[in-house]
Amino acid sequence: MIIVSNVALQFGKRVLFNDVNLKFTQGNCYGIIGANGAGKSTFLKILSGEIEPNKGEVIISPGHRMSVLSQDHFAYDQYPVLQTVVMGNKKLWNIMAEKEVLYNKAENLTDADGIRLGDLESEFAEMNGWDAESDAGKLLGNLGIPEDLHFKQMAELSSNEKIRILLAQALFGNPEILLMDEPTNGLDIDTVLWLENFLANYENIVVVVSHDRHFLDTVCTSIVDVDYSKIKMYTGNYTFWYEASQLALKQRQDVNKKTEDKRKELLDFITRFSANAAKSKQATSRKKLLEKLNIDDIEASTRKYPAIIFKPERECGDQILTVTNLSSTSEDGTVLFKNVSFTINKGDKIAIISRDTFAVSRFFDIVNGQKEPDGGEYQWGVTITPAYLPHDNSDFFQSKDNLIDWLRQFSTDNTETFIRGFLGKMLFSGEESLKGSNVLSGGEKVRCMIAKMMLTSPNVLMLDEPTDHLDLESITSFNNSLTDYKGILLFSSRDRHFTETIANRIIEITPNGVIDRITNFEQYIDSNDIKELKTKLYADTHFTHS
Repeated sequence: MIIVSNVALQFGKRVLFNDVNLKFTQGNCYGIIGANGAGKSTFLKILSGEIEPNKGEVIISPGHRMSVLSQDHFAYDQYPVLQTVVMGNKKLWNIMAEKEVLYNKAENLTDADGIRLGDLESEFAEMNGWDAESDAGKLLGNLGIPEDLHFKQMAELSSNEKIRILLAQALFGNPEILLMDEPTNGLDIDTVLWLENFLANYENIVVVVSHDRHFLDTVCTSIVDVDYSKIKMYTGNYTFWYEASQLALKQRQDVNKKTEDKRKELLDFITRFSANAAKSKQATSRKKLLEKLNIDDIEASTRKYPAIIFKPERECGDQILTVTNLSSTSEDGTVLFKNVSFTINKGDKIAIISRDTFAVSRFFDIVNGQKEPDGGEYQWGVTITPAYLPHDNSDFFQSKDNLIDWLRQFSTDNTETFIRGFLGKMLFSGEESLKGSNVLSGGEKVRCMIAKMMLTSPNVLMLDEPTDHLDLESITSFNNSLTDYKGILLFSSRDRHFTETIANRIIEITPNGVIDRITNFEQYIDSNDIKELKTKLYADTHFTHS
């Protein structure tokens, strides 16, 4: 158990949160949400003991081991992969290290050393130490790290591989408390699915910060919301919290509605959602908790949602995009994809996916004329007005121009009122619109790029990982906008909910060919035929680039 008692934290005059009183109990997974800068990661660091609060305390049940997902991808570069994972259980690792020192003394062992060795061996056996490397190897395999990498130095691996190994380290040894900040970042869909199943069946305490709504819905029994400079805990998953907060906001705005009617509406909502909880992997416990929920706990959120609206200036003709035998190899010689051929049709909203996200970015760069393919060709139709959001947008933000002048360079209407209107839709109003474009955060840059795209009224949108860096509010608005979008869409995203609710066609590019299916994402990943085909197409492939 974790008890948070009267915790407060402020930096200078800014109060991040105050009077926080929460209890985290065994068998539950808690998702921490909040606007960018609200203090989600900071609160996680308070729970882990990395940051001391200005007031209050965090009490952890005696004997409970806490494991924290490391964010430092270089911290273990001097260690082999398998050892790095075992180091996740510090007590076991220290026992192993002390044993090795004593055994290396050989003939110089004292009686005291012998007694100590006996104690260490006993403790080692009680902690299943003899199975440690085998258990670590299984975790690595489940997270997509092949056996030939298990004895390599961490320094030799790519950043995506390090992400998976550090995740294995956090999960190793079944810790009583597991703290994770954005654990799905850098993971492909197959690995995320494995992690969701692992955590949904985890019997200890999990506290996680994530922007992945499907992940939060699948694994969480409670949502911890950082808002109003307070931190409150709500029973249920993310979707329940979101819909409840929107209902509460609607009711607050409806001043003429009677209190009794509002109460009945909230009770009906809880009953309906409790029934739907039966579809979840956390169904039984969540349903019981929802039925006990006090409707007075539900509050409106202060979150602001950007107004993302794409209106094609004209409809696409019959010829949109034809791709023929497209192939590309990375600078280090890795085959990214080959023999990619397809034709885009009216109404297509296509998710471009791959286990190698670098391959997807290269594909988008090629069809947007920014890279040359190694082979093959592509042809756009004459009626197409495309707009492209690259994964790496840094080249667009090199100047010190304020946001009004930055956006003005992409517009045919240069009046300040017109430009401010588009910035306002992206939540840049007043002094915010005078920020220098070179000092923006990752999420702010993406919102600026969306404003730039909206200006062009495109009938084809190409989006490479558009949800990266965005907060949940922006992701939700973006998701809703693209669901309603009347043009053609090609996109990639690690946000499963985003992909499931938008795509009507899936194209997977691999080093050995392409899979092209007119289907939704859920059916695609559940298809046994496609799983078998992917096994063949990804056979003997290893991605060395980051």
